[in-house]
Amino acid sequence: MLTPPAPSLAHRIAERLGALPQVEAVALGGSRASGATDAMSDIDIYVYTRGDVPLADRRALVEALGGASRASLGLTFWGPGDEWLHAPTGLEIDLVYFDADWIAAELRRVLHDHQASLGYSTCFWHTVRASQPLHDPRGWYAALQAESHAPYPEPLRRNIVALNHPVLRDVIPSYYAQIEKAVGRGDLVSVNHRLAALLASYCDILFAVNRVLHPGEKRLVEQAVTLCATLPAAMADDVAAALRAAGAPDEHLLQHVTRLLDRLDAWLAGQGLDRLGDAV
Repeated sequence: MLTPPAPSLAHRIAERLGALPQVEAVALGGSRASGATDAMSDIDIYVYTRGDVPLADRRALVEALGGASRASLGLTFWGPGDEWLHAPTGLEIDLVYFDADWIAAELRRVLHDHQASLGYSTCFWHTVRASQPLHDPRGWYAALQAESHAPYPEPLRRNIVALNHPVLRDVIPSYYAQIEKAVGRGDLVSVNHRLAALLASYCDILFAVNRVLHPGEKRLVEQAVTLCATLPAAMADDVAAALRAAGAPDEHLLQHVTRLLDRLDAWLAGQGLDRLGDAV
């Protein structure tokens, strides 16, 4: 649940956004929706739209709420968004704008078409299911959330494993092969870039096998331990060891990654899912 002064502020944001003709619905997301807040938690607001919200209206919203000590409005780097530090409270506010038809299509992509991605396959499904509606006058978001509570499709589960498992080390341009080359070159940037991609696909597999919606980029090991009924042996220790070794990459990093993937393979075999990537 929200803790003061965040609740009233979140509802005030939703009320003002809801008055704009482009806004279909507003929802609270992130750790404040799940109740897992800490001292670093911001207020994540998802704004579902049927047209662009003018930048002038977004600036007016910030001013109406008391202004900002620092603001980055009209962001487009990771999709449309606004972020600011609320001057009266110091709270960080993060607004993400989603086209309403697009998010509905993303839900259909996994629930009905069973399409996997390289990492984070079910994140937007999780976004819809886990958020708290703050403004939904026509019931559009309620209907979308009702759809999001469908059972985890077995074809999607298998497709996520089939897409993400081979790229770990089975195919010639696998993440492991790229890490090995980067270690040989002493290329620290490439080592970290490819290790991050490997862990993204690795975690996508963990959540899919457990039929758990992918919770996003943060606290992934903690979330996997908490939410997943079964995991590879020593998963948390192996991930931590690989990440520590990436700071000064040598053969020890490759040994840690090999152990991480060996234990993943043994676990998948125990789940009867070790051969799914053969046809990819």
